[in-house]
Amino acid sequence: MQHKANKPKIGVGFKPEHYADIAAAQPDLSFFEVHAENYMGDGGPPHAMLRALDENYDLSVHGVGLSIGSDGPLDRPHLMRLKKLVDRYQPKLVSEHLAWSSHDTERNMLFLNDLLPIPYTQRTLNRVVDHVNEIQDTLGRTLLMENPSTYVAFSDTEMDEISFITEMQKRTDCGLILDVNNVHISANNQKLDAYEYLDRFPLHAVGEIHLAGHATDTDDDDAPLLIDSHDRQVAPPVWALYRYVVKKAGRRPTLIEWDNDVPDWPTLYAEANAARDAMLNETGETADHALA
Repeated sequence: MQHKANKPKIGVGFKPEHYADIAAAQPDLSFFEVHAENYMGDGGPPHAMLRALDENYDLSVHGVGLSIGSDGPLDRPHLMRLKKLVDRYQPKLVSEHLAWSSHDTERNMLFLNDLLPIPYTQRTLNRVVDHVNEIQDTLGRTLLMENPSTYVAFSDTEMDEISFITEMQKRTDCGLILDVNNVHISANNQKLDAYEYLDRFPLHAVGEIHLAGHATDTDDDDAPLLIDSHDRQVAPPVWALYRYVVKKAGRRPTLIEWDNDVPDWPTLYAEANAARDAMLNETGETADHALA
């Protein structure tokens, strides 16, 4: 199945439970994203499915375990496993998170089941720049870095998030993932203006956009607290932000992330088609959706 280069590049996160539906329907998508750590073994069913997807679609490899914001050095064995995966499949995009998720305790690496925020200080910036450069040099290609979802601000911060991301991008020439859901979450939780954030974001470096659903809780003051849950459909305010980005930046590869309470294939594919419609509507185009 060949996908025309001029079509909107819409993708979804691949889940093995959807493989049979995908193989049967050959849906009108441009790419599938996979989490790198799920494919660091040498073979078996995961790679059989990934090889089959790779025949008809682009791949995007999204890492969650490099802990780029950590105080200590990068985990070289983990980085080399990522390199082996990237060399094997030559994915269209490779990305990671502006976060930390591991701690080296006398060379016994402790991995945390979360992506934790970093303080926006010059010291942290220098460390992140060094790590991004090391990853790019090792992989021999550009890495895309994703903006985080945040819930509180560090008291010792020295710059805002946009200033940090902009300087990181300039000093490494990395690409960026703009997670629009994360923008909405952070703006709500920290009482910021999401549209002002997008106006300042270095959109020229964005290689992929992420859309996802979020849950709503309350903080200690009974104010709404948004949680980056990836367990439901994209919310209307996030769609509005996405349309705003497309109007400003034009078409960018766009991914639907749905990692928890994973729905059936038609529900996920409908979200992908909604992203395609939103993208095309901002350029005055329409799309005919293949049944899948």
